Amino acid sequence: MNQYVFITGVSTGIGYATAVLLVQRGYHVFGSVRREEDGARLRAELGERITPLLFDVTDEAGVATAVAHIRATLNGQNLAGLINNAGISIAGPLMHLPLAKLRQQFAVNLFGLMDVTQQCLPLLGAAKAAPYPRGRIINISSVAGQIAYPFVGAYTASKHALEGLSDSLRRELLIYDIPVILIQPGTTATPIVAKVSAGMQQYGHTDYAPILQKLATQTIREREQHAVPVVKVAATIVQALESPRPKTRYAIPSRWLLGWLLPRSLPDRWFDWLVARQMEKGD
Repeated sequence: MNQYVFITGVSTGIGYATAVLLVQRGYHVFGSVRREEDGARLRAELGERITPLLFDVTDEAGVATAVAHIRATLNGQNLAGLINNAGISIAGPLMHLPLAKLRQQFAVNLFGLMDVTQQCLPLLGAAKAAPYPRGRIINISSVAGQIAYPFVGAYTASKHALEGLSDSLRRELLIYDIPVILIQPGTTATPIVAKVSAGMQQYGHTDYAPILQKLATQTIREREQHAVPVVKVAATIVQALESPRPKTRYAIPSRWLLGWLLPRSLPDRWFDWLVARQMEKGD
């Protein structure tokens, strides 16, 4: 079995939990970090089966250097998988969100992801003469890739875009037998949730201030009561990597009925009414 996997964003959260699980299962993990101290910590914790790579996904030259290092290590083999996990979540009402923030959201969650993917495709077997087994691409999306909530419009837009990009890429890569798989977690117990709540505070001068305060409190409560365990997301990623016939999507909502089934099945105006009620009550 091909034992090499590349994960972007392994210092914390889903990327870290996935790296730990894959190392335990005998894989060698290449993992991107943005700070040298995070790379040193990972080597101390996980040993020789992890190779930290210092770069940001928005740095094209840094991505190229990292991929060249992976190529040299593989020595003609294919990666078993590319797990595009690195991402950010920028919160705030779209009426007031600086366009620079919106561009940053897409630079990381979409354009950086696609740069990494394009540079790694030859290492996944994207050539007619490439050896088997071919690798897989696993993109970490979100329930926000299907459901739009207020005040996370930038993040939601980036994940909607990622879903469309992944569907098109999956169909284009059929000629190489390279699966493209989406993972769609709900609210997960990772640092990104706290960052979203903190990001709301800068809009305290707007008409949305009372609503944002309520929603920040609600987000914290949601995390405490219903957050998806990060190890569950990591286990699903491993399932997608190893399954003989992987699904195209793996949804992992925090609550199946309220967080997935109803928002996707209700008419838009009905769901708008529920959102309005939630903003009024803050619960």
